[in-house]
Amino acid sequence: MQRILHIGVGPLGQRIMSELIERKLGTLVGVVDVSPEIAGQPVNKFAKGASADLRVVPSLEAFKDWDQVDACVVTTSSDLRACAATFRTLLEHGKAVVSTCEELVFPWLRHKALADELHALAIKSGGKLLGTGVNPGFLMDALPTFATAVCKSVRGIRVYRIQDASSRRIPFQKKIGVGLSEEEFRRKTADGSLRHVGLGESLHFLSHYVGIPIERWEEDLGPVRAERDIVSAMGVVPKGGISGVRQVARGYHDEGVSIHLEFQAAVGQLDPYDRIVIDGEPSMDLVINGGVHGDVATCAITLNAVARLRAAAPGLHTMATVPLVSHQAPAANLK
Repeated sequence: MQRILHIGVGPLGQRIMSELIERKLGTLVGVVDVSPEIAGQPVNKFAKGASADLRVVPSLEAFKDWDQVDACVVTTSSDLRACAATFRTLLEHGKAVVSTCEELVFPWLRHKALADELHALAIKSGGKLLGTGVNPGFLMDALPTFATAVCKSVRGIRVYRIQDASSRRIPFQKKIGVGLSEEEFRRKTADGSLRHVGLGESLHFLSHYVGIPIERWEEDLGPVRAERDIVSAMGVVPKGGISGVRQVARGYHDEGVSIHLEFQAAVGQLDPYDRIVIDGEPSMDLVINGGVHGDVATCAITLNAVARLRAAAPGLHTMATVPLVSHQAPAANLK
């Protein structure tokens, strides 16, 4: 059974730890969180079924049982720079590290020097590093890339993720601006705190692995407005109020759009779906009616990727360079 060191005990981290135990995919041998309110607490307070003797430690320096760790899961930040020190420490110990850090899905877009540094460190120490998730990490990048495996040629790709955020966790609803005033939305958009992190990474993932050239790219963001009064985790959003966000990334070649990615998440969204449109030979139009639930899928793909990353060569990986990630049953775990 895989022995996991988990870093980050937020809502997503708690869900992943609980699912690890519930699915019998591994056992927690250590949990780290810097928050004074969480450090020192028993882990089973946050993850049902965890050992009663296991407590959250406040730092990686406070964790001592490195020989007992097969792999690490990091669920702390979307920002690669904010996670870099954690990744360095784990890689120096030669560990396989799966993280939900969105910028790690294709880190060469915004952090090439840091990505090259982490890759070199992983090679030197025998460590392995992978960023994944439902989006980015699968629905708008890895899945459409895999779908082109049957294509003789590909001229362009369009991907749409239109989701109802009503059942998503509170931090996600906050992240997409639910219930904000017009002024708050503008301010948070300007300072970068309100956006779906990873759309640009997904676009460049597709460009790189499918071989669709991009001469320039752009990204824009705007509010989604409620068509009726809607109950959200932040209270009632009145008709006309901000119920979410719409974000679009476009990659251009020969003055035309070769890759179009559209992300819309709002509470009360009618007819949610995920859709991949491939302009090629053959062309394809793939639709998942109702869409994929983000929290369920993010937890699942994070845990399903652990065994696959352990089987990969040392280095900084993407979802296109590890052995194919699929559902993992307990019996399928690597020893």
